[in-house]
Amino acid sequence: MSQLSLLDNTVLSNFARVQLASAVYSYWKGQARTTSQVLAEYHAGVIAAGLPATAWRELPVLELTPAETNFGDTLPARLGDGERSCLAVAHARQAIIATDDLFARQVAKRYRILAVGTLGILTRCVQRGILTHSKAQAALDQMIAAGYRAPIDNLGAL
Repeated sequence: MSQLSLLDNTVLSNFARVQLASAVYSYWKGQARTTSQVLAEYHAGVIAAGLPATAWRELPVLELTPAETNFGDTLPARLGDGERSCLAVAHARQAIIATDDLFARQVAKRYRILAVGTLGILTRCVQRGILTHSKAQAALDQMIAAGYRAPIDNLGAL
């Protein structure tokens, strides 16, 4: 996928836990980005949950423009800082947001922002030959074992 994509903490955490940041990079072909707000959330997970500290060291970080910051401030407070920042950038720059948060996806839909989650990324990586089906399923199994609340537990069901 060649469209600019903003990754939130849920997606970063899921793929870092299973050492598949490279699959995310391959899928977005240099267009994956995040925000400093998301990285702050991720680094809290490094400390609290033992996430790999260097998994995303090559992920470019976008700084929000004043207009994006203002738009993000209008989004529901129920969203975390990382989700608001990703939504604001995606809205302003016609980008995709990668999140597993249902409420963030609902807000994205309201603003006509394309959204994809961990399952969609895994499935598309299989379709594009980035991952085998068995490697993607094993990754999903590991994510679930680590606490990811996936709506399905079998990628074959998609």
